[in-house]
Amino acid sequence: MNRREFAALALPIASSGLGLSRRGPRVIVQGPELALVLRGGRHFRNGRWQSGDIGVDQAGKLRFGSHLPGATCISVPGRVIAPGFIDILADNSTNPAATFPVFEKYKVADGVTTALQMHGGSGDCMTYYRTMEGQPHRIHYGVSTFVMAIRARFRTLTQRVRQVEKNLDEGALGVSHSLEYQPAPPEELLAYARLARRYDRPMFLHLRYSDRERELEGVDEAIALARRSGARVHIAHLHSTGGTFRMAEALDRIRGGIAEGLCLTTCVYPYSYWATYLSSRRFDPGWQERFGLTYGDLRVVGSGECLTAESFARYRQTAALVAVPEGTMPLARTFDPALREDFCMIGSDGGIQREPRANSHPRGAGCFSTAIRHGLDTGMPLERILEKMTLMPRSVVLPAMRERGVLEEARAADLTVFDPATIRGTATVENPNQFAAGIELVLVNGRVAYQDRMLVASRGSAIRY
Repeated sequence: MNRREFAALALPIASSGLGLSRRGPRVIVQGPELALVLRGGRHFRNGRWQSGDIGVDQAGKLRFGSHLPGATCISVPGRVIAPGFIDILADNSTNPAATFPVFEKYKVADGVTTALQMHGGSGDCMTYYRTMEGQPHRIHYGVSTFVMAIRARFRTLTQRVRQVEKNLDEGALGVSHSLEYQPAPPEELLAYARLARRYDRPMFLHLRYSDRERELEGVDEAIALARRSGARVHIAHLHSTGGTFRMAEALDRIRGGIAEGLCLTTCVYPYSYWATYLSSRRFDPGWQERFGLTYGDLRVVGSGECLTAESFARYRQTAALVAVPEGTMPLARTFDPALREDFCMIGSDGGIQREPRANSHPRGAGCFSTAIRHGLDTGMPLERILEKMTLMPRSVVLPAMRERGVLEEARAADLTVFDPATIRGTATVENPNQFAAGIELVLVNGRVAYQDRMLVASRGSAIRY
């Protein structure tokens, strides 16, 4: 899909906010009562805030009107009713078959109804979907083809390309690779991007460099890849890889690529610090100079333990994840300017994988509630914030996500109801396993999945091509 085709799907929708229809007033549902009606809340549809009822019919589809008849009516005065949040950059690729119940528990409590692992994913997508489809899921799920896993398994480029193509044939939502963690030659990367273009799936990139001196080279490489391949290229978490130190320049370069007709998107998460595994290449010798950090700046996520040279060496041999100090990526200089761009959306790059206390960045449990809180506190219109966690991520994975991420008659009833006065993330580095505040009700496929901090039904389904 070129940029013009992409814009035809995404931009006219965005211009009218979260409501898609331009066909005039909706017909009020007549006849048999609906399965569920939400009454008294407000929602953004058809370019304006409205206060009418939102109903769910027996097939789990959305209905709109006034005084809708419902078998169950839930009063939500003062609350916002939004499309269920879409996490375009969820992360649960290590052992999803074992960890997905915990992972999905904290996602749905953050208002997420669809978590797509487009950064990572699976090296064998058919096996992934077969395994996951036999289990009950609280939210919708899906994966990209995980090039890192494929490169670790196959020696030759021919074998790797064949496996990527097999995954795309079997329903993978895109292609992803993390160049900083597993560098690949540009021509190999181009081969994957050309496959993404041929299948009209996005190419997700964790950029090659994250230090001050070279981070913009990674941005330029992503833009050049889109230019050479014609693929839709998405830059993962730009503010922690690509724009940590030079965000204004990174955004300007992406803007320039879009102006020449390339299809480029990116995402950010609302935290001023990053976290990653000590065993990764990011902590190869020279990391102190690259990032301006010391051993004592690193905190073990899940305990808050600050490292020493001795514990750094010990933990480096394990799967420990560490976080850098708050303020390492000042929100006003990184997250805020990126989020103001039309091509930037919210993505967590996280997921809680175990209990009682996870070794996972707090964004795995609080990304979306934290983003709303920060956006409101800094004066961003609420409808604009919501667009960046519903409509925009939806547009990247069309047509697979056509039913979701919008408030439109007869679309799937994935809904998140929250209190804008109290919504916020509560997860911390010391204790990431905490439900968000202010998320009061979540519907997945028309059924209540989460209500009043309690897990209810499991109606999630696979998202795939």
